[in-house]
Order: sequence, then C-alpha cells, then structure tokens
Amino acid sequence: MEDFLLNCRLCPRMCGADRYHSTGLCGMGAEISAARASLHLWEEPCISYKNGAGTVFFSGCNLHCCFCQNNFISNEYYGKIISVKKLSDIFLSLQDKGADNIELVTPTHFVPQIINALELVKHKLNIPVIYNSSGYELEKTIDMLNGYIDVYMPDIKYYSAEISERYSNAPDYFQFASNAVLKMIDQVGRLQYNSDGGLIRGTIIRHLILPKQRHDSMKIMDWIAENTSSDSVLVSIMNQYTPFDFISDKYSEIKRKVTKMEYRSVADHAAGLGINGFIQEKSSASKEYVPDFDFSGLD
Repeated sequence: MEDFLLNCRLCPRMCGADRYHSTGLCGMGAEISAARASLHLWEEPCISYKNGAGTVFFSGCNLHCCFCQNNFISNEYYGKIISVKKLSDIFLSLQDKGADNIELVTPTHFVPQIINALELVKHKLNIPVIYNSSGYELEKTIDMLNGYIDVYMPDIKYYSAEISERYSNAPDYFQFASNAVLKMIDQVGRLQYNSDGGLIRGTIIRHLILPKQRHDSMKIMDWIAENTSSDSVLVSIMNQYTPFDFISDKYSEIKRKVTKMEYRSVADHAAGLGINGFIQEKSSASKEYVPDFDFSGLD
C-alpha cells in the first residue's frame, strides 16, 4: 500500500503533513491514538440490537466542529497510543465480548492503519465492520476501504457552505460529503439484515439538527430523497445536540438545545419525502450520553 502518511492526503483538508515527524490538521501523527473500546448500547436499533456495538473511539478529527460532543478526544486529542497489532486484538476482544459489530468512530485519519489491523484478523471476524465518520471524506479513501467495510454510517452535517464554514471551517463540506456518501452506497449496496434485525450491510446517513438551522436540514433531506433509495439507505435524524460549556460565545446562536418545533419540522419533512429511518427522543440531548473516555478496553 502507498504510504499515505508521508504526505497526507487522506481527507479533503489535503494538508500534506509528514505524519511520521509532525501531525496533520487532524491533530494526529502516524501512531494510532484511541480513547475507548467498549460495547455501546445507544446506537440505532439495527446497530446496537443485542449486546451493543463494539465501538472504538479514535482520537483526533479532520473536521473539528466547534460543538463536537466528543470534543475531549476530537479537538483536545486525548488518547492512548496503540499499535496496529493491538488494534487488531481489540477487534477480536470486542467480538469475544459479544459485540454486534465493530464500529470505528472518527476513523478517517487512521484508514491505512485500520486496514492493516483488519488484514491481520479479518479471517477471524464474523461480525460486520462499521465506518462511522463525519462524512468529510475523499472518494479515493472510500475506495481504499472496499472489501473491509460492511456498513457505512456517515454524517451529512451541512448543506450550506456558509454554515459549514462557520462551524467547521469547511466551506466545501457538502461537496465532498455528498460525493463520498454516494460512493459508500455504491460500494456496499442494498440494506441487508441478519435474523436478529441487525444491519450487516448498507448505509445509514446521520444528520444532527442544529439550533436555528432547520431549513438547512430540510435541504439535506431533499438531497437524500432525490439521490438515494430507501432500499439502500436509512436516515437517522438526531435530536441529541447538546450546548456544552466549551462552545465559544462567538457561536451564541447554538448555545441552546434544539426546540421541539425545530426537530419536528425536519422529521415531518423527511417523512413527507418518504425517507426511511430513525428519529430520537429529546431526552438524548444530554451530557450523560457522552461516553467516558477512560481508555476502557485498550489495555
């Protein structure tokens, strides 16, 4: 495999960092850093359907949203260095604990290392591998994952370039995310389930509604309805936005929770378009749902 870490071009930031001697805009060097590996019971019903998703939370992020609920690991880079071999052992350990799947959370900047880890154990894994990302991806990186990923779970966070620039310094977000999502759908194909109702192949598009941005959310629903089909995509409309204390006063408009009206208007719009998927209870907008990043499962 080409050494993508030497002149890093794994994501749309295209920062070109030599990650062996410095860090990319993701905040990470060449070594894998993670903050938790454990069973996670609070994902969508077809993901955490039995014993929970076997989540691995990676440190760093290529998007750096100003409101990220995992800010401690994504923007402050909290984590523990682990080897490729250790990551492969973690996959098997999660499977042994009864994980419904292996869920890779914020994995983009570690794709080459993840592929190497999966190569070591893919003959022993009998559960799906899920790629849970911000959606800010390059198509060529998704191509690299062909044959390794069973379920894609990307966000589509923003439609407006102005909004994505304000909150994530990424005015080109939708351009890249929309193309990447279509590539993911094409790669894994139609939705497939096991006998327990667990998703074993396909794509779930997640969208987190933000305060005062319901019209942007509706445009995303319009795009999904026009460009995907219900037999290949589920849509998870999330109501879990939490205004954490670390959010700067510069973003005063999002220092509150999403209102019932804002959420219902987007959910109703999606339903009217025939979009199939999930909605969330308002109680999910709580700090209590953020995992403890305590290195659990990394020893």
